[in-house]
Amino acid sequence: MSRLFESTKINGMDIKNRFVRSATHEAMAGLDGRVNDQLLDCMAKLALGEVGLVITGHAHVTREGQAGPRQMGIYSDAMIDSLKQVASAVHEHGGLVAVQLAHAGKNGIGKDEYAPLGPSDVIVDGIKKASAMTVDEIERTVNAFGDAAQRAVKSGFDAVQIHAAHGYLLSQFLSPFYNQRDDAYGGTLENRAKFLVQVYEEIRQRVGQSFPVLVKINSEDFLEGGITVKEIITVCHMLEDRGMDAIEMSGGTFESGKLIPSRAGTSKSEEREAYYKKAAEDFKKKIKIPLILVGGFLSFNIAQEVVTSGIADYVALSRPLIREPGLVKRWAAGDRKKASCISCNKCFSTLAMEEALHCAVEKKESLKKEKGANHGSK
Repeated sequence: MSRLFESTKINGMDIKNRFVRSATHEAMAGLDGRVNDQLLDCMAKLALGEVGLVITGHAHVTREGQAGPRQMGIYSDAMIDSLKQVASAVHEHGGLVAVQLAHAGKNGIGKDEYAPLGPSDVIVDGIKKASAMTVDEIERTVNAFGDAAQRAVKSGFDAVQIHAAHGYLLSQFLSPFYNQRDDAYGGTLENRAKFLVQVYEEIRQRVGQSFPVLVKINSEDFLEGGITVKEIITVCHMLEDRGMDAIEMSGGTFESGKLIPSRAGTSKSEEREAYYKKAAEDFKKKIKIPLILVGGFLSFNIAQEVVTSGIADYVALSRPLIREPGLVKRWAAGDRKKASCISCNKCFSTLAMEEALHCAVEKKESLKKEKGANHGSK
């Protein structure tokens, strides 16, 4: 049996295989952040597809932390009934689910009292797009992450994941590219990591030692003056020393050109898969807690090589599971053909058109087949 289908544990959480659904914005919630039936169906399909651990799309922990329209919210106790439905949709089909706790930082979409906040002021053409957070606002946000983690426990989730990647708030504080502060939260790496460390410690204090807490973090920003692999490994040491249960390694921001988190063209060659393989190798030399590696996986043999060689403990998938939520089940059944996803990123263009997340290529092919069938029946 492939090691990819071994049962493992993360802080007592029994995971039936080494596949993780990496957090993906589904745009399947109402304006207030409550989920709809589309999201419940999406979660159920991932569980039925035998993904070992499903991580939800990023859920905003405060109103000003909202990154996009129709994003799931976890910023209020009023969200708990909605969140319980998400956890139940996965559990009913034998799966495990973690909720990703997030804050958009300077990329928030709010206005007025919910206007974007970040490590430093962002001014474009003389217009302030985001304001530097005060220490009081940082402390309030730390508490908001803790409140959100408690809601996750009350809602029945199996774990939480802190979003500290991709140029969102905690990633912005870590990165000297975004963080121009000269106080206790800026300058040195220890200062830049302080916010993330405080968020983790607050969550751990709220949920206890036996509840799994994960973090998603960049291997590097791929920006001139951004955070480096060496610095990130030091940050991961800080988190490991404080009891973090597992780390998911990603990379890039939406300002990183071709090196954005979801790169186009991965499907053209297996050599383009596993974007952060070298960074993961460096990580595993220094860090002992489980590593979840995301980034361009489409081929079973590449996923297997990463795990069997010890480069990572788990493989995380995002776009392939948009196109094919049953991919892991198919691979487990012996059909090891490459994922159907062609890494074209058209799935994300559907969000810009105010549609729920789906594979645009698959939809086009389905409509073409339907049109052909209708034409043939005339």
